[in-house]
Amino acid sequence: AGGSHRSFCSPSAVPRCERSLGLGIPCDWMFPRFATSAGAGHSGDSRRLILTVALSLLVLPHDALCFVSTLSASPRLARAATRATPALRAAFASGLMPNTGSRRARLAGRAMQTGLQMQDGGMMLPKDSPQDILNWTKKQDRERKEEKGRKASVQTKPYGEWDSPISSKDLTDGAVGLGAPVFDGDALYWLEGRPSEQGRVVVMKKDASGITDVTPANFNVRTRVHEYGGGDFTVSAGIVYFTNFKDQRLYAQLAFPGAEPIPLTPEGKLRFADFAMDVARDRLVCVVEDHSVEGQEPSNSLAAISLEGPSEDGVFPPIVTLASGRDFYAAPRLRKDGGALAYVSWMHPNMPWDSTSLFVSDVQDDGSVADAREVAGGPQESVTSPVWDALGDLYFVSDRSGFYNIYRLDENKGVNLKEMEAEFAGPMWRLGGQAFSFLPDGRILCNVKQPGVVGSKLSILDPLDGGLTPVGAGYSQFGGFAVSEQGVAILGGSFKKPMELALVPTDKLEGGKADVVKVSTEYQVRSLFLSQPEMIEFPTGREGESAWMVYYPPQNAKFTPPDGTLPPLLVKSHGGPTASTSTSFNLGIQFWTSRGYAVADVDYSGSSGYGRAYRQRLQGQWGVKDVEDCCAAAQYLEKQQLVDGLKMAIDGGSAGGYTTLSALAFKDVFKAGCSMYGIGDLDALARDTHKFESRYLDSLIGPLPEAASVYKERSPINSIDKFDCPIIFFQGADDKVVPLNQAEMMHKAVKDKGVLTSLVVFEGEAHGFRKAENIQRSIEGELFFFNTAFGLNAKMPDTMEDIVMDNYDPMLPNEVRSFIMVDGWQMEIGEESGVIRLLGKEPIAEEAFFPEVRPDRPTGGSSDRDREETLDDFVEWL
Repeated sequence: AGGSHRSFCSPSAVPRCERSLGLGIPCDWMFPRFATSAGAGHSGDSRRLILTVALSLLVLPHDALCFVSTLSASPRLARAATRATPALRAAFASGLMPNTGSRRARLAGRAMQTGLQMQDGGMMLPKDSPQDILNWTKKQDRERKEEKGRKASVQTKPYGEWDSPISSKDLTDGAVGLGAPVFDGDALYWLEGRPSEQGRVVVMKKDASGITDVTPANFNVRTRVHEYGGGDFTVSAGIVYFTNFKDQRLYAQLAFPGAEPIPLTPEGKLRFADFAMDVARDRLVCVVEDHSVEGQEPSNSLAAISLEGPSEDGVFPPIVTLASGRDFYAAPRLRKDGGALAYVSWMHPNMPWDSTSLFVSDVQDDGSVADAREVAGGPQESVTSPVWDALGDLYFVSDRSGFYNIYRLDENKGVNLKEMEAEFAGPMWRLGGQAFSFLPDGRILCNVKQPGVVGSKLSILDPLDGGLTPVGAGYSQFGGFAVSEQGVAILGGSFKKPMELALVPTDKLEGGKADVVKVSTEYQVRSLFLSQPEMIEFPTGREGESAWMVYYPPQNAKFTPPDGTLPPLLVKSHGGPTASTSTSFNLGIQFWTSRGYAVADVDYSGSSGYGRAYRQRLQGQWGVKDVEDCCAAAQYLEKQQLVDGLKMAIDGGSAGGYTTLSALAFKDVFKAGCSMYGIGDLDALARDTHKFESRYLDSLIGPLPEAASVYKERSPINSIDKFDCPIIFFQGADDKVVPLNQAEMMHKAVKDKGVLTSLVVFEGEAHGFRKAENIQRSIEGELFFFNTAFGLNAKMPDTMEDIVMDNYDPMLPNEVRSFIMVDGWQMEIGEESGVIRLLGKEPIAEEAFFPEVRPDRPTGGSSDRDREETLDDFVEWL
């Protein structure tokens, strides 16, 4: 184009060419091959020269940048170069060189990058260093490759059949349950439940020397008081006091590995829980449950256990009863000076969230108690979590305002510290819980749950002015906390962060960084595979009443569904029924969503966390409103076109199992269900269940025998003729809350009706599954069962025992079926599943053929080849 490279560079391009080398040397010296002895304009030779140079410089970044700059500075030359050959035109189209004539959007996008400049015409400016340009080019290439890789890696596959990085083994392998943190001096203790060790629970310790297991291998720290347990251990002066699961005796153990536990109580049928240390009298005050009298309901009391242990001849000190005569006791708490004992008590037929009373007794010098007086509670009030402060004032939680708020006892009257439509405590299903604790400065550390908000907030409540300050950033769900002079131990997590035990210095609770002590699982999953929960308020169909659910959409970065399809739905009905859902990290939910299922975790009417009125909606309405709400949740999601209405399933455990069975028996919304240790016979439940829940149904259904007809009417076992969809049952053989015979009765009834069903019994399991292999098999079996029922690909893991299904029918439930006759053979065809079944018995003539128009035959089905077809050929074609 001229006598030298410099001659056809624009004035702005020449200095850029020099700078692009970083040397300040003229380009005609660095690139003599650009120089020509004569000629001007864009001749064929010059175009060939441009092409040759351009292609040769593609592997030389600095030279290429210089050449690109030249073409950018001369649009006319650039257009001529692109006309020279398709190869060079392809180089421009691929983005290796900027096409200034078309002002590529790619170059325009560069203007937004920090440190990169360009003119309006799409030209690079002098401020662009060659390294900037090179880095930007590499970044663009990398992003294009990553985008191409993402598109290539994303597969189209039906909902429910996605391959997930979350396996059933991930739910248990390396996973532990964390609970009950407590301080003893500077040492922190907590409980660790281990599915990999058959559900064994051990005491763990963290001190200056590190983290150690305290409990010997042949012990299991777990009480069976009320069957649900809780309050399994306490620690004082370096000694751990705990109940052992196997024999339910109380033991003392020096808090270091290898120390042998010493029994403090004799062999027998007593159970112990919820301990309070009476240091001045060298004894433990606790709840005692006596199962000594066969055929009678066990008795409960508060008692004192001497810490002396047995004498040399094996005689134990007597157990001293402190309070008795009422049906239930909980939360014994001694004032700091040991002169007063506060505790909670209630009577049949109430549950602790219906009506309890708070008592205070004076403790005499000899350890006896006197002058027990009721200071809070009553027929329409639930009181829980009494706590003494350092000055001897008594605080507690009550729902007298309509929500569980914190009160201070002031001259025998309760003063609400912070009246809120929020819950500072939950229903007392387990013993030993503590809803709040005092910080060293007198403020209160508490957990606050507000209706309609995902999770809860750890907060500091000022008892003087009611000020509430949120703390615990990064957590949205809390499983407990403990306070010492130096620090606070927090059990916290979120939907994407597994529950973990963390330490925060007391003076840095507001904004301080937590030191993680232990995580509940080492499993890490990328957020691209985690479904984010959403709180949804939905109409129940009853005037003036709405309910809540936590909705999880399907989420898997590697799969996309076929166009126009919607995901199957799994509605989860929680147990209790006076309980609630949780939005903490839950691989048991993400297991489903990462496979293409949507999940709705329903807080139906009667759930906790929404105030007393919401909780009492279920009184007399169990099996009605909870069922209506679960169905309404599913129908709401179907109406919003979020789920496939033909692939909606429901599952639940215990009381949630009853809701599941009732929804399948009395409603026509769900197409499949899974009951885990669920209740099928209400009358049998009332007869067979344990003391704690033996009168629970009085409020949920009605008292017996007056409400006997209601029990019969609402029991799914009595409505087996209404079951029209597949059901699978999982049951523990040793369950005392919901006996095995209920699952067996339900399974037999469904099986006899010819409906697809299965019963899986786990030996050695009680109410809820603790063994890793059973937890894994139950969720894999449930997925296998639902996918089978929905006509999706279904397969149990190769390493796992198959689920035996009764009345297996390869056709989908309730699908439209066609019946045709072919040469005397009757065939049944499932129009949705595509399954074909031969029903006729007479053989077909071998010469039979089918001359109808066949889209898969170019001849329309009339050739000699087609005349040789058999019935099997026709079935295969169908």
